[in-house]
Amino acid sequence: MIYLDNAATTKLHPFVLEEMLPFMNGNYGNPSSLYELATISKNAIEHARQIIANAIEAKPEEIYFTGGGSEADNWAIKAVCDANKHKGNHIITTKIEHHAVLHTCEYMEKHGYEVTYLDVGEQGIVDIKALKKAIRPTTVLISIMFANNEIGTIQPIEQISQVAREHGIYFHTDGVQAFGQIPISVKKQGFDLLSVSAHKFHGPKGVGFLYVRSKVKMQAFIHGGHQERGLRAGTQNVAGIVGMGKAAQIAMDTMKGRVKKERELRDYLIGRVYKEIPYVRLNGHPRFRLPGNANFSFQFIEGEAIVLMLDMEGICVSSGSACTAGLHSPSHVLMALGMPEEIAYGSLRVTLSGESTKEEVDILMIKLKQIVSQLRKKSSAYEMYLGR
Repeated sequence: MIYLDNAATTKLHPFVLEEMLPFMNGNYGNPSSLYELATISKNAIEHARQIIANAIEAKPEEIYFTGGGSEADNWAIKAVCDANKHKGNHIITTKIEHHAVLHTCEYMEKHGYEVTYLDVGEQGIVDIKALKKAIRPTTVLISIMFANNEIGTIQPIEQISQVAREHGIYFHTDGVQAFGQIPISVKKQGFDLLSVSAHKFHGPKGVGFLYVRSKVKMQAFIHGGHQERGLRAGTQNVAGIVGMGKAAQIAMDTMKGRVKKERELRDYLIGRVYKEIPYVRLNGHPRFRLPGNANFSFQFIEGEAIVLMLDMEGICVSSGSACTAGLHSPSHVLMALGMPEEIAYGSLRVTLSGESTKEEVDILMIKLKQIVSQLRKKSSAYEMYLGR
């Protein structure tokens, strides 16, 4: 199997599994209890919290553990808005956010909030002037993702943060795709809240974290016990948190060399696709994009057909976000770029990891060229374009 869908999830690093195993068996104490077995779990959680805080130049007390990126997005939006509703009822986001943000904003609209969904340019970049224009006296939150999960475009986070600070508005960024791929510093980049999910950087599924700057006024998201300083009740997923801490440490230690390799391999793939397959376009920004992301649109055919046929060849890729797989509709991200619907249907996302190789990309290209050619021969739209 050749796995090239790392934006959907990543393989659990063997050192991460090794770190987790003791907390799935012998060290099973509840971290909220008082005896020594529980203290082992509690100390392991706090060690992971310190690692993650160091990774983004935050304080440990600003890190809250969650059940993943979607929960962190929900918490950031709902809890900040509820705690600050005396300031206003307006949220600003973009049309290309992950559905964890978009659907939460739709929920907020049903509960008295107004939401502005910003357009983006054809390469997926937010217009800072449009952002400034959208701000109202009642704006309480700006939520704009760090890097897009489908097209890989990286937003001008520092500029967005500056706009938010100038107007006294909280700024949340979905950093699920960015963490471990782009250096993140809460001091330099200035956002107030950051959502992250462990399984995107070779950690376990079902665990993530929300960074919340100390000054941010928040409400509890899950009520019950005192865990996570009383803001997220429930016994912590000790093994998952320990694994996420280890994965974060590995991601930081390997970032420079790994990202360089991914970027070079990505550019090699993009160059070959452009050179060897006609009627194709690269989606997203050519430069400001995640190092391992290559998203293409192949004209006259459907991306899902390519995905299924590549799967039959033992190659795993996707046609967009894993959270919307199986929905027979064009990507909302690609449509927001102004792409015609028939071209948006032809999207294919290839996402690399540090383990991906040139040999794997070469095999992908052999099969991809065959499949695209085969599908286009059956395409009436292709035949009409050629005038046959």
